[in-house]
Amino acid sequence: MMSCKFGIDFPRWIRSQGEASEIVLSNASITGALPNWLGLLSVSHLDLSYNQIDGSMLKFSYNSMWLDLSHNSILGPIPHNIGSAMPNVLSLFLNDNLFSGPIPTSLCEMHLETLLLGRNELVGKIPTCWQEQDMNILDLSSNKSSGVIPSSLGNLSSLQSLHLNNNSLHGEIPTTMNNCSNLINLDLDENHISGSVPHWFGPSIQLQVLRLRENMFNGTMNKLTGKIPNCLGYMESMKLNKSIHEGNSLRVNSEPTLDWSVTTFGLEMRDWDKEHVEQVVKGIDLDYTTLDLQLMVNLDLSSNKLIGSIPEELTLLLKLRGLNLSHMESLESLDLSNNHLSGAIPQSFSAFTFLSKLNLSHNNFTRPIPKGNQIQTLDDHSIYANNPLLCGDPLPKKCFSAEAPEVPEEDTKEEGKLEKVMFYIVIMLAFATGLWGVIGVLVYKKNWRRVYFDYVDYKTDMVYVIVIVKADELRRRLRRA
Repeated sequence: MMSCKFGIDFPRWIRSQGEASEIVLSNASITGALPNWLGLLSVSHLDLSYNQIDGSMLKFSYNSMWLDLSHNSILGPIPHNIGSAMPNVLSLFLNDNLFSGPIPTSLCEMHLETLLLGRNELVGKIPTCWQEQDMNILDLSSNKSSGVIPSSLGNLSSLQSLHLNNNSLHGEIPTTMNNCSNLINLDLDENHISGSVPHWFGPSIQLQVLRLRENMFNGTMNKLTGKIPNCLGYMESMKLNKSIHEGNSLRVNSEPTLDWSVTTFGLEMRDWDKEHVEQVVKGIDLDYTTLDLQLMVNLDLSSNKLIGSIPEELTLLLKLRGLNLSHMESLESLDLSNNHLSGAIPQSFSAFTFLSKLNLSHNNFTRPIPKGNQIQTLDDHSIYANNPLLCGDPLPKKCFSAEAPEVPEEDTKEEGKLEKVMFYIVIMLAFATGLWGVIGVLVYKKNWRRVYFDYVDYKTDMVYVIVIVKADELRRRLRRA
C-alpha cells in the first residue's frame, strides 16, 4: 500500500495480518514512533521508507530478510546486538535518518548483501571486523565517522559500490582493497585521506564512478600534485566496448550499448535504485540516482594541483561522459582537438600560467578567444584551426560584436579589496559621527541635557500610570467574572 496517504500513526489493523510475509507502506504519511507489536510480526520483507516515523529503532523479527526504514526521522543508536537479533537480514536500509552513536560491530556477523547507513549522525570508527560475504553495496557516507579505512573491507570481494564520502577519515587507502576487483562505484570524496592513489585503480577493477575530490593525496598525484597516472586510461568500464568473458576467450562487442545493468566482464550491479552519487556536471552539482547513474560514466580530478600534460591514455576512455579537470592552474599541455566541442572557450583557460602547448582545433567553438596570461602568448593560429565560428587573435578573423574579456590582473583584485575596506571604514565613521553628535551635545549642553531627561522622565511616568490603570481595570473585570 505504498503512497496511500494514511496521515496517522502506524495503522493498527496491520497487527492482525498474521499471515503476511511482505508489508510495503512506503511514502504513506505515517507519523509517530514504531509500535512495539510491529517487531513481533513474522514478516520477511518490511518497507516503511519515506514516512515521518520518529522515536527509536525496534528489535524486529528474527525471520526478517529485508528491512527498509530509510528516509524517516528515527533517532538514537542502532541496537548494538542487531547482528544476533536479526541474523537473516540480507538487505538493511537505515539511511537518511537521525541515527547517532557508533556503528555496531555486530553488523559484521550478518550476511548482508546491501547495507545503507548514509546520511545519519553516526560517529566513531568504522568496524574492523568485516569477513568474506556477498555484500554488494556498502554506504556509510555523510556521517561523522573518523579513523582510517579498515583493511578488513578488502575481505568484501563481491563489493560493487562503496560510499565513504563526507566523513573525517584519514590515513591511506589500504592495499587490501585491491581484492575488491568487482568495484564499479567508489566514492571517497570529502575526507582527509592521504598517501598515493593506488595503481590498481587502473586495469584491475571495473570502475565506472570514481570520486577522490577534497582529500590529501600525495606522491604521483600530490593533493593532487604531480602528473595524472597513465593507468587511469585503462579503466575498462570507462571504455566504449563492453567486454564479456566466454570461457577462456574474450569477446568484444563492437556496438556501443546503454544497457549497463550488466557491465564489463558480466558483472551485474544489483540495487541500482539504492545508489546515490553527487557529481558536478556542466558546472552544476547534480544528484544522480537509479537509471541516471547507470548511464553516467564520470572522472573527476578537479580542485587539485595537477601538473604536466594530460595522458594520451585518457583518450581511450571513449565511454566517458564527464571529465572534470578544473582548477588545474599548473597545466602544461592540453589537447582537445578532433572532437565536437561547441560553445565559447571557457574564460577560465586564461588562468593557466604554465601552459606551453594547447590544441583546440577541429571542433565547433564559437565567439572570441579568451585573452590574458599564458594563453595570450600562444600565438599559433593552428591551435584554433577548423573552428569556423571562432574569432579573435591569433586568428585572421576578427570579432566585431564583442571582444573577449581579459582576465583580471592581481592589482585590479587588490584595488577592489581596497575599495571594499574603504567603504566599510566610511560607513563606520558616519555612524560614529552621528552617534557622538547627539551624545556630545548632551554632555556639553547642561540645559539641553536637563530638558532631554525631563522629557524622558515624563514619558516614563506616563507609561507607568497607563500600565497601572489598565492592570487595575483588568483585575476588577476578573473579580466581576
